[in-house]
Amino acid sequence: MTAVPASVPDLRAALLAWFDASGRALPWRLGPEGQRDPYRVWVAEILLQQTQVARGLHYYARFLTAFPTVQALADAPLEDVLKAWEGCGYYARARNLHRAATLVAQQGFPTTYGGWLALPGVGPYTAAAVSSLACGEARAVNDGNVRRVLARLYGEARPTDAWIQARADALLAPQRPGAWNEAVMDLGATVCTPRAPRCPECPLAAHCAARAGGTPTAFPAPKVRTAVRGVQAVAVLIGDGQEAVLERREGTLLGGLMGLPMREIGQDETLQAALATLCARLGARPGELLGQVSHSMTHRQITLHVYAAAAPLPQQRVAGAALSRLDHKALELLRARQEGLFAAPPPEGSSV
Repeated sequence: MTAVPASVPDLRAALLAWFDASGRALPWRLGPEGQRDPYRVWVAEILLQQTQVARGLHYYARFLTAFPTVQALADAPLEDVLKAWEGCGYYARARNLHRAATLVAQQGFPTTYGGWLALPGVGPYTAAAVSSLACGEARAVNDGNVRRVLARLYGEARPTDAWIQARADALLAPQRPGAWNEAVMDLGATVCTPRAPRCPECPLAAHCAARAGGTPTAFPAPKVRTAVRGVQAVAVLIGDGQEAVLERREGTLLGGLMGLPMREIGQDETLQAALATLCARLGARPGELLGQVSHSMTHRQITLHVYAAAAPLPQQRVAGAALSRLDHKALELLRARQEGLFAAPPPEGSSV
């Protein structure tokens, strides 16, 4: 399919006029184009990599309240940063943000795409976004919203990243690169939506090949999704909802966070064997089953079997620790039991 012919200047003018009248008022968009606070823009772009704007606004406000400047972020202990990031998920973002803030506090904010790209945790999208929005550099962004808008505009069912980047570069308004990037993203987020695009309201409707063909939602074709892997794990709660034994997690998924002592159940391992191994490591005595919780993380669906346990180990305040949502769900089991919100689970092997 071929896009409806249109001059690039006319297309730019139509989208920018729509954006000036209808663009979202977001807290990191304060200040004139190309001269915004790079710290606020940077934090927002990192946060919104895996979080929708509607939910991200709350987390953004909380994080900026805790760390209003890059110096405050650089000076903060990593534990405090992870606590402020709690609930956002993908905690490697917070660890990299903290590392990069240390560099920025020493060297100053980058002013170019290359300078931003050199920071930990900053990839091509974030570097293009911050350098265009805060520094006025002519760099086109490429994210999910941009992909959908351009795939429909040109009628391309299976656009590659290189294809999208080339079209985004060609359409970028050189005099207002930041506004253009925000306009395309806002259009995708509010009008050119995945399942119910509001084509009559779209400033690019007259130029859109997908609309002309009558099937805008067919573009782009769905990506092949990575299969979700089911994971079974066991955890022990030594203490209560206020104070408990917590361990620092390792690895990329939840690395740096605190959590209940936990063990993944091996493919040929029984739940009781995994529990016994976990308790042996801790020198703990297992108690009753508190229940199960489930949580999706990346391409994993985790089912966590949570047991009470006893051990002479130091406990710490739960409220002050940076915990994953999985651990909050596990701790909620005890609170619900104590408040009688549900009955104790039947013994294992019961037919009830």
